[in-house]
Amino acid sequence: MRFYFSNNLLRFARCKIEVKVMKESDLKALRRWRRRGFYSENALVKLLQKNGYKAVRVPVSNPSLNPLPDIIARRESDVYAFEVKNASYYAYFPKQQVRKLFEFLDQMVPIPEEHKHPVLAAHLGKKWIFREINWEIWKDNKLPEQERIIKRDKGNFDIENVKKK
Repeated sequence: MRFYFSNNLLRFARCKIEVKVMKESDLKALRRWRRRGFYSENALVKLLQKNGYKAVRVPVSNPSLNPLPDIIARRESDVYAFEVKNASYYAYFPKQQVRKLFEFLDQMVPIPEEHKHPVLAAHLGKKWIFREINWEIWKDNKLPEQERIIKRDKGNFDIENVKKK
């Protein structure tokens, strides 16, 4: 078998595979974007631990179809699944990511629903905003196409008092 390069195409026997080269600036931007998310996830784990939770970051490097949250936490008999976004003014959570929180808690945590909490966490500058999503929305198949958290929002979940507002 022979292979050779020709006009940015890699030809291997009869197969043609297009070779795409990323610009260095695009590669740096992608790395910076990933570091930002990693930083926010680690900061939230530390914040949760400071407030009495047992918390771990789930290191998934690519968007997968597996129902895994960014962070799994436990406090007493309650289990929390967090999806984390880092942004400056607003954060969008696509329907698929919100659905993964519910699927993870439903499939992997064998306790009553009142002890399972899917939570969206937006790290907006130095401010954290948390929103717990109601199980009834998921059961009734009424999840919106995306959830949005804006910096001026109050949120409905307080990690210090563990009460839904």
